[in-house]
Amino acid sequence: MARPLLKVAMVGHVDHGKSTLIGRLLLETHSLPDGKAKEIENISKGLGKEAELAYLTDQFREERENNMTIDTTQVFFKTRKAHYAVIDSPGHVEFIKNMLTGAAQADAAILVVDAQEGLKEQSRRHAFLVDLLGVKKLIVVFNKMDLVNYKETSFVEKKSVLLRFLKGLNGRPLNIIPVSAKENVNISKRSTRTRWYRGPSLLEALDALAPAAESSNAPLRFPVQDVYEIDGQKILVGQILSGKIAAGQKVTLLPSMRSAVIRSMKIFGRSPGKAFAGESIGLILREPVSVSRGEVLVEKKCAPVPTTHFTGNVFWISALPLRVDAAVTLRCATQELRGRIIGIRNRMDSSALEILEKRARRLHANETGAVSFVTEKPLVVERSCPLNGLGRFVIEQDFQMQGAGIIS
Repeated sequence: MARPLLKVAMVGHVDHGKSTLIGRLLLETHSLPDGKAKEIENISKGLGKEAELAYLTDQFREERENNMTIDTTQVFFKTRKAHYAVIDSPGHVEFIKNMLTGAAQADAAILVVDAQEGLKEQSRRHAFLVDLLGVKKLIVVFNKMDLVNYKETSFVEKKSVLLRFLKGLNGRPLNIIPVSAKENVNISKRSTRTRWYRGPSLLEALDALAPAAESSNAPLRFPVQDVYEIDGQKILVGQILSGKIAAGQKVTLLPSMRSAVIRSMKIFGRSPGKAFAGESIGLILREPVSVSRGEVLVEKKCAPVPTTHFTGNVFWISALPLRVDAAVTLRCATQELRGRIIGIRNRMDSSALEILEKRARRLHANETGAVSFVTEKPLVVERSCPLNGLGRFVIEQDFQMQGAGIIS
């Protein structure tokens, strides 16, 4: 059986060691390309520093010089049980949009906390955003345990603070692990330096994560990304978010509720009889039905009801506040349409989880709130599947991403 692919977001406060931890994971799983370690050694010498594992993921020179991840970077490694795509997300508050972009792709997350500094503002905010985005598989690592001499009392104290904060969210971390990425402690196996710790190493904890729910058995969701015409045939192109599609299958187009039958499909020149969740495919319909980008193919018996009114938990990132009655552009999967804000409930501080105002008129940068929308045309959304592309949305103004949310 093929090993599953798990996408993991590495999140946390700036300079708490996320990139260094990823570098250590690459070393421990023998996932570095030939010559990469030597390249990093040479780069470090050129900057007048010791060899830095963080440079394996911090691709830009500006990042290397300032010890700060600016953009999200994906790196890949594998164990005997699974393949992993690790998304290194920036920890600085100025790059919260980049962090959101990375975490939105993840099946699981690792929250990295400095064992000496403990939980900081961005640690709290990133934990909240991971929860907001519906990523329920969370592992917390207290990194840099070497700086506190691997003391159990220090770990227990910082862990207690973490758990008190997480009580305000919807879940509890699957594991809380003391590690030192720099000294390779509790990364691939338990270390004698933390004899008091009885849990798994980080790689053991990752391998214990159950594979994502078999999305091919879920209801069909196929948002149309584009429509091509080749040799007189119209081909609907997109990715299957969930479920499966077979030639001869009857489908319903949303939001119009029109019916159609799949005549055939194409994947990179092949014409398979079936396609499954996660696959990007082209579909050819039996009927000459007019279809455009943003429509969603589903099975009629389990079709969501398109709506022009919905509420979402929104995280706002723009310096300009989000105001009631403001016009916005909404993107959900491949759908894009105009909408308007009709209400904001429970304006909240995203790092302290404190309600700042009820029935608010505006939402400021790095605040979150339950926002109600009305749209010009029906929108296909789902409230029960936050990891499904139809459960998340982006808010734009003046062609810039201003916020992100999850359907509530």
